[in-house]
Amino acid sequence: MLIETDILAKNNRMAQANRSYFQEKGLFVLNLVSSPGSGKTSILERTLKDMAGACRPAVIEGDQQTDNDAVRIAATGVPVKQINTGAGCHLDAHMVLHASEAFDLDNLDLLLIENVGNLVCPASFDLGEHHKVVVLSVTEGEDKPLKYPQMFRAADVMLLNKIDLLPYLDFDLESCKEMARRVSPGIEIFEVSSRSGEGMAAWYAWLGAGIEKAKG
Repeated sequence: MLIETDILAKNNRMAQANRSYFQEKGLFVLNLVSSPGSGKTSILERTLKDMAGACRPAVIEGDQQTDNDAVRIAATGVPVKQINTGAGCHLDAHMVLHASEAFDLDNLDLLLIENVGNLVCPASFDLGEHHKVVVLSVTEGEDKPLKYPQMFRAADVMLLNKIDLLPYLDFDLESCKEMARRVSPGIEIFEVSSRSGEGMAAWYAWLGAGIEKAKG
């Protein structure tokens, strides 16, 4: 327990340094977290394509192995840096700072960090972001917020993805939102489909407001 406490304390100090650094640069920084297969990368792809010209983004991609997701992001024309964690189940603040050195931060206003697919470990590690954004797909079951409360409590935003599939699933949308708010009363929820584009405009408006606020 003492070792874990020391690791988290060291990470938190680095995260605060990251936060100050990103604020100096006027960057809006988001940490996207979810279980594998929720559609984080698809949401990023759609967001980057639809908001092309409206902001200056870059992406840090975290995966245990492969650069498959980074290749998909690079195809949008947005700068991307891959982090492979090997056996590690999350990104940490030092990894993010090192990866950010690949970008010209003075010419960016949005940094999107796609964390390793995992609803446990990433909840404990601050990266210096403005907000954690948890992605939950309707194919996963509505009780995920109660099963993984630490992650949903740490998140300020929930993207409820793949809503285009709702007609084909036994998924209680209102129950899922109620469970999320039970764990995190102030959480902001966007119902979206990265495939059809439904609900994405509200997400883009939230992003735009965050970018403007970060610019000061």
